Amino acid sequence: MYDPVQLRTFLTVAQTLSFTQAAGRLGVGQSTVSQHVRRLEEATGRPLFVRDTHSVELTEDGEVLLGFARTILEAHERAAAFFTGTRLRGRLRFGASEDFVLTRLPEILEGFRHQHPEVDLELSVQLSGTLHERLDAGRLDLVLAKRRGPDDGRGRLVWRDRMAWIGREGLRVDPERPVPLIVFPPPGITRARALEALEREGRTWRIACTSGSLSGLVAAARAGLGVMAHTRGLIPPGLVRVGGLPELGPVEFALLQGRRPTPASDALAAAVLAGADRLSRTA
Repeated sequence: MYDPVQLRTFLTVAQTLSFTQAAGRLGVGQSTVSQHVRRLEEATGRPLFVRDTHSVELTEDGEVLLGFARTILEAHERAAAFFTGTRLRGRLRFGASEDFVLTRLPEILEGFRHQHPEVDLELSVQLSGTLHERLDAGRLDLVLAKRRGPDDGRGRLVWRDRMAWIGREGLRVDPERPVPLIVFPPPGITRARALEALEREGRTWRIACTSGSLSGLVAAARAGLGVMAHTRGLIPPGLVRVGGLPELGPVEFALLQGRRPTPASDALAAAVLAGADRLSRTA
């Protein structure tokens, strides 16, 4: 009833919230993407997306189909791997941004380890800027990180969102005083984005807390020390959006491979892309 190719297209649109970006990732025309979604909607008898010229959003039925689509595609991939008899081996150095510490990324990695037990997976969780540097230096094979900016087209787009200022509930930022910032150290991409946004509008600021770990920043924010820039879809429990500050704009997360991709890095990249919608959900 449900074609795996169409389900893959559906998942990609759900992850990018863009028919154009989905077409680019899949290497097909936008008309093909639209056709696959339309056929799935005919098969289910339900609308899966609400879309206009400016935005694409999942319907409630579309949210439900996400879970079924993942299950069907994972079973399909396990069967294909079994009957082709391919067994991946070797060392795989994977770097993931701090942003994904509290998401369901571990589920994706667990599934990969189960499917490829002979791959020695080494995980590094660091700032996106640091991951870019280590990948360029040949010290990582695959990276899941923020793109450096709107002109950075490297890698395969995994997920797009917007950034927001967050802090403890009830926190108010005095417009007459410097904005108290909770930030990662350089070369944090989020740090740079926050400072650029404030300076662009002439807002003064001061560093209230610097930490190399997301848990440290979250603790400072929950204590009311200031505000932090963060991906809107990944706001940690106990923190809320804070208004009255400059817009931070969109953020994109991408998968980047090293200079010499391997079958193991290709397989993990495919697993991350297939499960990318889980990355916008906390564990």
